Amino acid sequence: MNSQQIYETSRMIFNENLDVRTITMGISLLDCIDSDSTVACQKIYDKITTKAKDLVKVGQQIEAEYGIPIANKRVTVTPISLIAAASQDHDYVKYAKILDRAAKTLGIDFIGGYSALVQKGYQTGDRTLIASLPEALAETDFVCASVNVGSTRSGINMDAVAQMGEVVVAGSKLDMMTNAKLVIFCNAVEDNPFMAGGFHGVGEPVVINVGVSGPGVIKTALEKVKGESMDVVAETIKKTAFKVTRMGQLVGTVAAERLGVQFGIVDLSLAPTAAAGDSVAEVLEEIGVAQVGTHGTTAALAMLNDAVKKGGIMACSHVGGLSGAFIPVSEDAGMIKAVNAGTLNISKLEAMTAVCSVGLDMIAIPGDTPKETISAMIADEAAIGMINNKTTAVRVIPAPGKKVGDTVEFGGLLGYAPVMAVNKATSTAMINRGGLIPAPIHSFKN
Repeated sequence: MNSQQIYETSRMIFNENLDVRTITMGISLLDCIDSDSTVACQKIYDKITTKAKDLVKVGQQIEAEYGIPIANKRVTVTPISLIAAASQDHDYVKYAKILDRAAKTLGIDFIGGYSALVQKGYQTGDRTLIASLPEALAETDFVCASVNVGSTRSGINMDAVAQMGEVVVAGSKLDMMTNAKLVIFCNAVEDNPFMAGGFHGVGEPVVINVGVSGPGVIKTALEKVKGESMDVVAETIKKTAFKVTRMGQLVGTVAAERLGVQFGIVDLSLAPTAAAGDSVAEVLEEIGVAQVGTHGTTAALAMLNDAVKKGGIMACSHVGGLSGAFIPVSEDAGMIKAVNAGTLNISKLEAMTAVCSVGLDMIAIPGDTPKETISAMIADEAAIGMINNKTTAVRVIPAPGKKVGDTVEFGGLLGYAPVMAVNKATSTAMINRGGLIPAPIHSFKN
């Protein structure tokens, strides 16, 4: 890098909220499978604490040497439903607790992979893990969970969709924050470094994946092209994403080398925070919509998402994960402002998820929302993902005792959120049908 590039990167870090949001070590636990769950849990603890023992230290070294903030150090593991299925246990909470213990030993921020993949039906252990989710998440501090209920190739498992509505409601009654650590996916990816949906794919070796984020950097770049055509806007986003991805590749390559594992991918997702100047909503408003949620928002988001991906792919041959723009309501000051102003609602957010990286994310809803309504929200998002061959997800937070217009505080990076209205008409009859929504015709590509 020449002196001008170094100066430019430093400016983006100190003035525009650019950071490496996470370095995440993915660890395969397939060799930890044992019919004795006590033995399996000890193997899991030993492997995680051995492979990732220097993860935090290396992250801190890179921060000091390169002056690049690394906000989180995380671990993902093979979906626990696959590991625990060999045991005869009827409750997998002990597996969640051993993951939590390992995370505390390492001093990491989160550990992901208390997960199940049920897009075409349940295998041994899937129902057990899913039933344990409320208790497992309520009794641990750093464990994150996910369930993949659909895919373009398989369709949507409506039995799992119905069960996840029950899980979300049950979790909210134990501890509202359990649902901040749970993501329900369609087309989940195997190399996602971001939480709460991260897990380690069964075909992946031990790797380091990097998540880079910089909404503030994109917004600052767009401020310099006010009044220019959309072609210029797209090109500006693409060039900026290129620079940000280069930084992520540098961090990932160095971290992998020092930890003695493979470098996996850079996930260039514009992941906002509630801090001023770190908002995807403000990027969309800089493109030209008066406030996010109004007409034109979906088009602006589609262009932003595409340009980010193009810039990232130019910069790094190993771009993966989700890579695009996240729209979590509680974590984005501009989104919160738009909800409070009445320009953004759940229906508009659902439309936006057809063109962004994920789905309905960190949305607070009334605490008395029926489980069938939550299941229907999950089904809608899964359908968008299935038909469009993209990843979609739901992370909604029923807030006990709260009604529309109240505010819910989550704390830390999760910020706060206004409670949003859900449709009062019931979808109970549909959800109670169960079964499988078949894969779409375009899924047959062999």
